[in-house]
Amino acid sequence: MTNKFTTTDDNSQKAAARNDGGFFSGARASSCRSLYVHVPFCERKCNYCAFESAPPRAGDFELYLASLKKELALRRAELGRLTLGTCYIGGGTPTALPPLAWDELIETLEEFFDFVPEAEVTVEANPNSLRAEHLLAWREWRVTRVSVGVQSFDGAELEMMGRLHGAAQAHEALSAALAAGFAVSADFIFGLPHQSLENWARTLREAVRCGLSHISLYQLSLEEGTPWGNLPHDVLPDGYAQYRWAQWYLPRHGYEQYEIANFARAGRESRHNLNYWRDGEYLGIGPGAASYINGARMKNSGLLREYAAALDAGRLPIRESERLDAEARGREAAVLALRTAAGIERAEFAREYGVAALSRVERIMSGFPKNLYESDERGIRLTKSGMRVANLIWEELV
Repeated sequence: MTNKFTTTDDNSQKAAARNDGGFFSGARASSCRSLYVHVPFCERKCNYCAFESAPPRAGDFELYLASLKKELALRRAELGRLTLGTCYIGGGTPTALPPLAWDELIETLEEFFDFVPEAEVTVEANPNSLRAEHLLAWREWRVTRVSVGVQSFDGAELEMMGRLHGAAQAHEALSAALAAGFAVSADFIFGLPHQSLENWARTLREAVRCGLSHISLYQLSLEEGTPWGNLPHDVLPDGYAQYRWAQWYLPRHGYEQYEIANFARAGRESRHNLNYWRDGEYLGIGPGAASYINGARMKNSGLLREYAAALDAGRLPIRESERLDAEARGREAAVLALRTAAGIERAEFAREYGVAALSRVERIMSGFPKNLYESDERGIRLTKSGMRVANLIWEELV
C-alpha cells in the first residue's frame, strides 16, 4: 500500500461546483500574505500532465497579462492592497513567457502588491525553456527561489514522459540557476511505467551531487484526460520501494523530510508551501488558480479565453466556490498538518478548531498501528512508516 502524492505548487484545491461571488468581502487583508500566480502556458503537454495549461496561440501572452491586471483590480477592490510574505509563480511553465512578458508581469505585481523585505519569491522553470534572460530578470527583481521541473535524470524516462529536455540540459539549467545565486529546488517523479529502483536511485544520487537546497518527490498518478490516463496499472511499480529508499538516502546527505513529498537542507524549506500545509490563507490569480481567504475557497476558470471574457464583463472568473464550516476546516487542517514532519500541535489546533476537533483526530489515530504515528503532550505526527501509507490515514480523517 502506497501513498499517491500530489503537488500543492499547482495551487489546486478541492472545491464544490457552486458559482458565487463576494466571498472575500470583509476578509482581513493583512491575514493573506501568500500569492500564487498561475501561468497557463507550456510548449507541449507531458504524457502525465493534468494541470491547467496549453501551448500558447498568437496573442495569448498579451491577453493573459491584460486579463491578469483586470483580475487584480477586482481583487484589490475586495481585499485592499496586500503585503506579501511569499509569492509563487507556477504553471504550466512560467519560463514559456518571453523576457518582455516577464518585464510586464513584474511591473504588474509591483503595482498591486507590497512585499516584506525578507519575502520568499519562487518561480517554476523547465530546463528546455529557461534562458539567461529569465535568470537576469529574476535576479534584478526579488526572486529568491527557482524550482526546476527535472522529473528524472534518465534519458529514456524523460523521453517516455514526453519531456522536452534531456539529462544534460537539466544539469545545465540547475547549474545556471545555482550560479545566478538562487536557492534551487527540483521536482522528480517516481512510480513511472517499468521504472526500476536502480534508475530511481541513480536520479536521486545525481540530484544530491547537483548541490540543490530542496528536493520534491511525486508519485505518478494516472489522470483522466491525459495520454497516460488509460495505462494499465500493472505497468506501474507500486512506488513503495522508491519512496522508502528516498526516505533513507536523502537525510543521509543533508536533506531532512519536512513534508510528505519534500526534503530540504536546514532553513531551505518552502515557506510558501508551508503556508498551505498550515491552513494559511492565500490568493491565487490567473486561469485555474485557487484561493483560500476568510474561510472560503474559490477556483478560477482554467480556460484563458473564458477567464478573460469574465473579466471583460467586469466579474471575477470564478468556476468553483465553497465556504467551509468549522468542522470541515478542522478536518482539512488535520490532514494538511499531518503532511508535515511537525504534525499537529495540540494546543494550537484546539485553540483554532476546537477541543472536539482535536479529540476526533486523537480517536481516529488511536485506531492505527502505533508504529505509524507518534503522540505526546506537544502533538501528533506521522512517522516515516506512517508517511508511506498516509492516504489510508487521510481517508479516515476526512
